[in-house]
Amino acid sequence: MAKSRTELMVDRLRNLQASAPDVEASAIVSVDGLIIASSLPSGVEEDRVSAMSAAMLSLGERIASELRRQSLEQVYIKGSNGYIVLTSVGEEAVLTVMARPGAKLGLVFLEMRRAAEDLEQIL
Repeated sequence: MAKSRTELMVDRLRNLQASAPDVEASAIVSVDGLIIASSLPSGVEEDRVSAMSAAMLSLGERIASELRRQSLEQVYIKGSNGYIVLTSVGEEAVLTVMARPGAKLGLVFLEMRRAAEDLEQIL
């Protein structure tokens, strides 16, 4: 039996986490703030992650536009417990990744770009 689109997306998120060991969690969120697929640890609220991800991407796009930085590529947040990186997946979704402190960000960014391209095809 063929896998659903959601199952394919979850598989791709898990593959992202396997390819970049510093990635702790990931999710695909609609630009409206609804969760599409996720590979989040227990205790992390999908609804909260999805709403904040969509809001951050929207704000980042507005800032990039207003300050004439062209199109937004990613939003990057560094906290004392690690990183949160958001990138768009086509026009309708956002890939959100949580990475460990000390993560090799070059590898995380590369794997995110590859995953975003694959996920755009699935969407």
